[in-house]
Amino acid sequence: MAALGWYVIPLLAGLGFVAVFLAWKPLRNWFREVQAERARELFTLQRERLEAKFLEAANASGKPRGLRWADCDWASEVRYVRDRRSGEIFALVEVAVRFEAIPDGPMEDWPAVRDIRQATGVFFFHKGQWHTHGRALFNMTPDQAVNHFGGQYESLSA
Repeated sequence: MAALGWYVIPLLAGLGFVAVFLAWKPLRNWFREVQAERARELFTLQRERLEAKFLEAANASGKPRGLRWADCDWASEVRYVRDRRSGEIFALVEVAVRFEAIPDGPMEDWPAVRDIRQATGVFFFHKGQWHTHGRALFNMTPDQAVNHFGGQYESLSA
């Protein structure tokens, strides 16, 4: 009877391994759904601050050369996507950007400087918080940006 106990331990460990293996994908999918919902809620709560951070980061980038980001007019709709490889969540928001020429810079006399430029502002969700590097995808709506990058992103929008 004591020898029988030694067989039970590996059997239970094997059954536990099989149970974890079978439950892994549904658990991962559930976790990803919870994470996406939390990301949406946080973006909504922090949106005004994130838009200000975007403008600050875009100005700090020095791009485009000779121009300063004067103002951004944000669309209300947000397109949430997940990178299929990394699992990282992004928020893509259409934005109209106004630039000003830097005094004595190379763009000061360029007539098109004041033209409003359409772009998509990119925000990313990392370690439970939203961030931005001030990255803008010019001449693209969020939908066009997703199509441009092919199958790299999956939509999370409800």
